[in-house]
Amino acid sequence: MAARPIPEGFHTLTPYLTVKDAPRAIEFYKKAFGAELRGIHYAPDGRIMNADLKIGDSALLLNEEFPNMGPKSAQTLGDSPVTIHIYVEDVDKLYNQARAAGA
Repeated sequence: MAARPIPEGFHTLTPYLTVKDAPRAIEFYKKAFGAELRGIHYAPDGRIMNADLKIGDSALLLNEEFPNMGPKSAQTLGDSPVTIHIYVEDVDKLYNQARAAGA
């Protein structure tokens, strides 16, 4: 079977974040934006190598920092040039939900 050029459930562009505390980030995205965890892979030391979340109709991928391999989180770097836009029907409701989740 040939590989699909765009995997099922993905769009042309998918954000992939490196975070300092992936389990905490996953819980935040679940509480703040109703994310669904579709899959997760762990490194031998227990850190999250890849988490696949679904928010609305879009995917968000994330992993822990692996400084020996290069990826560093915005926390470690002190800032981030990345922003993620989310479009929803009821912005006030989602804003309040995200604030309640710690945003």
